[in-house]
Amino acid sequence: MRRLLLSACAGATCLVAGALFAQEAPRLTGPEPFTKETPAPPMQRQVTDDVRRKRNYPDQPPLIPHAIEGYALDLNANKCLACHARKFTEQSQAPMISVTHYQDREGNTLGGVSPRRYSCLACHVPQTAAKPLVPNTFVDMDALVEREPRGR
Repeated sequence: MRRLLLSACAGATCLVAGALFAQEAPRLTGPEPFTKETPAPPMQRQVTDDVRRKRNYPDQPPLIPHAIEGYALDLNANKCLACHARKFTEQSQAPMISVTHYQDREGNTLGGVSPRRYSCLACHVPQTAAKPLVPNTFVDMDALVEREPRGR
């Protein structure tokens, strides 16, 4: 009997907590009802100042600091490589793509860009001036290191 009572209390607590958390979460799923058609929000302007942004963590793919609208990126063409491929960086002054993009899954060096790294927009994204949909509590790694007590 005691187990049944504890289980019922735990279940009720979970339901109440879930309802409270659900009320605080912003709605990100679209209109209510879902069958109602609404116009898409306007596209946010891309940041195109060509200024490199600081990375927030090791191995974070760099953001794209320039416009890419109209860039060809398919099986037959990759406009990104016209500037960022090793042989064009001196002329374009663009940063060269990482050497990891020239390696296969086993770490073997290839003569060209690895097929699994060919689709740049799978990892790299343009920066926009859009407001966040949810509050951001992210803390940069450097700030975390500075907070740690010295002498550990």
